[in-house]
Amino acid sequence: MEQDTQIEEATTQAPGDNAPAETAAEAAQEALELGQIILTRLGRYADSAFSEIGLYQIAGAIGLFLIAHLLAAALRRPFHEWLRRRAGWPKWRIRVGLVIHRRLRMIFFVAVMWIALSILREVTWPSRSYLFGILTNLATAWLVVILATRLIHSPLLRWVVRYGAWVYVTLSILGIVGEAASLLDTAALEFGGTRISLLLIVQAVVALGALFYAARFLSSTTASRVQKVDDMSPSMQVLVVKFVQVLLYGAAFFIGLKTVGVDLTGLAVLSGAIGVGLGFGLQKVVSNLVSGIIILLDKSIKPGDVISLGETFGWINALGARYVSVVTRDGREYLIPNEDLITNQVVNWSHTNDFVRLDIHFGTAYDDDPHKVRAVAIEAAKSVDRVLTSRPPVCHVVGFGDSSVDYILRFWINDPTGGLTNIRGAVYLALWDAFQEHGFSIPFPQREVRVLSDQASASSISPG
Repeated sequence: MEQDTQIEEATTQAPGDNAPAETAAEAAQEALELGQIILTRLGRYADSAFSEIGLYQIAGAIGLFLIAHLLAAALRRPFHEWLRRRAGWPKWRIRVGLVIHRRLRMIFFVAVMWIALSILREVTWPSRSYLFGILTNLATAWLVVILATRLIHSPLLRWVVRYGAWVYVTLSILGIVGEAASLLDTAALEFGGTRISLLLIVQAVVALGALFYAARFLSSTTASRVQKVDDMSPSMQVLVVKFVQVLLYGAAFFIGLKTVGVDLTGLAVLSGAIGVGLGFGLQKVVSNLVSGIIILLDKSIKPGDVISLGETFGWINALGARYVSVVTRDGREYLIPNEDLITNQVVNWSHTNDFVRLDIHFGTAYDDDPHKVRAVAIEAAKSVDRVLTSRPPVCHVVGFGDSSVDYILRFWINDPTGGLTNIRGAVYLALWDAFQEHGFSIPFPQREVRVLSDQASASSISPG
């Protein structure tokens, strides 16, 4: 009795155990059937192409391509010279002209193909121009794709979009888009209740790519508009731009997943676990991100400020989500993490305003009148272009050294981005010229070394 029960249970469980195998076999059979349908369609096009009428149409298309090549070769140089004479045109017109110049052969080919197709449809049966019409549509679609993808700046993304669009357009003109999509859908993997197929991956890539490109375009447009608002501080402009970027890219990501049918409920549960892991693994990244937001909110540093951090002196070029770009006078660009600007001491030379006071130390001989030296030094500093006269320079005696009277010359500038070392050098040169003109001397320490003989040394140390 127990043995019969076990046999019945095994019989009952057998179909369930073989279900995945049967499903895989059915998917493989469906893929084979779709492949046969696609091959049959392509075979019909091949038979039509290699028929007598089809060969005539292909030969005609090749002849028209040669004509288009000759036309492009003859008109390319005159068209280029015509573009060079349009120096006053806007940049976008010049760019459109250059794109047309590079694609003259394809443009002429599409034009003569449509002219020939119109003539064929008027003078002969539609069946004798069917293949020629397919070639004309393919050439037109390829030209449109080439011109449209010129709007994409990234070479890799342009290449992917161009060839992906060509494949889709070709399948659409041949009438096998549905069969190709069904074939991609049969290649799938199942994880629990989730089914991932090649078709779903392609749809996700296309949807996310289009949405991310739209988000990038909108964010760049918003950034250019925000930067033109004069009533908004640079820090607030950067903060608004970053907020809009996060909002747009986040919306593009979730809308793209929702569009292709991904369950966002399960993604929300998974994102919680991923967030905990990222919290430990990306502490520095999160710290820099939060520090960047704090910098933007408290407005302690903004684009254009001149700062000193350790041995780095330069002006803020850009505020990023992770780092601050600082450009120095020698052309180097330092990417300083936002956290360093929060935890370390930073000298902001233009936090409140752009006025910076610089000090220069020098000395003159004791024979020179200190009153005249001070007056001459002040006039010399005023003669330098970048030194402000609204905040006049001052000169003070700070001490009497071993060989000179020591002075300090203080002056103000309002353009620290122009450099500090060069303005100090200019003031030093002005002092030199003024001292030479008035006869002031700049002393330097002198040492007198005496060499004593052995006898003099012995007598100097003998008692009595």
